[in-house]
Amino acid sequence: MTKLKIHTIESAPEASKPLLENSLKSNGMIPGLHGVLAESPELFEAYQTLHKLFTNSSFNAEELTVVWQTINVEHECHYCVPAHTAIANMMQVDPALTEALRNGTKMTSEKLQVLHETTLTIVRNRGYISEEEVQAFFAVGYEQKQLLEIILGLSQKVISNYVNHIAETPVDKPFEKFAWKKNVSV
Repeated sequence: MTKLKIHTIESAPEASKPLLENSLKSNGMIPGLHGVLAESPELFEAYQTLHKLFTNSSFNAEELTVVWQTINVEHECHYCVPAHTAIANMMQVDPALTEALRNGTKMTSEKLQVLHETTLTIVRNRGYISEEEVQAFFAVGYEQKQLLEIILGLSQKVISNYVNHIAETPVDKPFEKFAWKKNVSV
């Protein structure tokens, strides 16, 4: 498969240069995903906007991580699982939760388990969810707002996961120690 170009600030379309400069300033590097996204300034801006909106949603760091990593693992994103493992570490998320997400094992609390299961249902069923599943989500303390915010996180992850699949984006050096492959044992 032809790999897609990973832009630098110098090679990027003019409209993407400020986005890459902000990425460099924020991350101390330009993540490979951002370099690929730079080819389409519109997609890059959409991704960054969705990221900012989801990060500022009502979910805390653990809940953000559950939604992101549940989707990353389900989509088998070789790039985003390690990247979000590093992000979870920076956000001081319990490593036991991160490992449970990466390995498909039980979450560290019932509430996070229900968030995980609800996110999986939405992803696997393309937005269809039963009344019983919605009620189980509400029963652990979530509300309609959080149900909708899962879709916001999914919107962001569809962009990054799908782009990484198509581009075969190499995992960035700082994330290599968190490399991941889907656990095929059941």
